[in-house]
Amino acid sequence: MSSISARRLAKELAEIHSEGCPVGINLVKADDFTCWWFTIEVMGESLYQDEKFTLQFRFDSGYPISSPAVQFVVTDGKQAPIHPHVYSNGHICASILGNEWSPVLSVVAVCVTLQSMLASCKEKQRPVDNDRYIRHAPDNPKKTQFHYDDDTV
Repeated sequence: MSSISARRLAKELAEIHSEGCPVGINLVKADDFTCWWFTIEVMGESLYQDEKFTLQFRFDSGYPISSPAVQFVVTDGKQAPIHPHVYSNGHICASILGNEWSPVLSVVAVCVTLQSMLASCKEKQRPVDNDRYIRHAPDNPKKTQFHYDDDTV
């Protein structure tokens, strides 16, 4: 882990501990600067009312210049939300995790964006290519070249 990455993650973690997370987002685990877990739930009326999901963030030494690898946890009884941009293996097709990543984004900002993505969903369904994708998907979602063409769901 580079010193830049470690300093940035230490700063973000200190802010989470001092200011807390936004409503519906909770830090579950941040034992080191390589992997953090959060739970997110959509507040208010939505298709995901009363559902809680776990997000895993994996950081490499390039963070925050390079995006974290972010996915929903799908082990130990946890499931990914059924959403047009979320594959059943937990991978998320979201431009802010790929070509629209910016070093000014924080872990909490990513959580809020994903929470908003779920809140605005109009129909619970998997991506049309879910079965094909999960058969060939890499372990690290950052190694996938997603095609971002639908921001209406």
